[in-house]
Amino acid sequence: MAAIRLLCLILALVAGSTSAAQTVRYCDYPVYPPISWSDGKHVRGLAPSVVKKLFGQLGYEVEVVVLGNWKRCLLDAAEGRVDVVLAYSTAQREQSMLFSTVPVLREEVALFVNRQHPVQFEHLQDLAHYRGGLLFGESYGVEFDRMVAQNNNIEWVSDSRQNFGKLIRGRIDFITQERRTGQLYVESLAGAQDIVALPTALSVDYLRVAVSRRSPLAARMPDIDAQLQRMVDAGDIERLLNESEVTYRDMINLPANIP
Repeated sequence: MAAIRLLCLILALVAGSTSAAQTVRYCDYPVYPPISWSDGKHVRGLAPSVVKKLFGQLGYEVEVVVLGNWKRCLLDAAEGRVDVVLAYSTAQREQSMLFSTVPVLREEVALFVNRQHPVQFEHLQDLAHYRGGLLFGESYGVEFDRMVAQNNNIEWVSDSRQNFGKLIRGRIDFITQERRTGQLYVESLAGAQDIVALPTALSVDYLRVAVSRRSPLAARMPDIDAQLQRMVDAGDIERLLNESEVTYRDMINLPANIP
């Protein structure tokens, strides 16, 4: 009888270990609609939907981890405390993370400005004469990051609405923001009628699945790329993006007294 109990205990421990090994910890900072946002209870949007579908089809459960800012997500991924983030690839990030060769989404980074305080922008160095706003941990390429470091002209915050509020009040001159996300904020923020995106893009980049080099998932990058490609070919990414935009607009247009 003791031997049977011992065998049952061993089997339970093995089962528990297997289950834990099949859980993917995905870190999100949900302030980028329609890519990701919070409805007050859950993280919504394209990014968590893609991650859940992608890793679900590879046989994993997904645990969504929300931290205080985007920089914390990147740090936890670098240290292996979380397995996955969705991010732009940079040389610095590639030291600690592996990026999918198949992109999730093409993103155009735009400059959002206040028409009451015009900004003259043709070349990157033009921005050295103005004060901008970014979220902690954001990076928009080597040249942009170098310009920021050289001129110390960026105010760092943890919330996009705070950034747009400062732009509305004229406390900063520009925001660098993915064009879709910025447009959704402008649509919904009071007093944002003078906030516009300049037609010239600051950069074009690609949102990718990034796996911590310290995660067991690092060995499955070929499988991740293959499954992502199947999702792209099937139109899953485009469908999830469209659904996310509709859901976000519906949410922000709900009357305030509806629970």
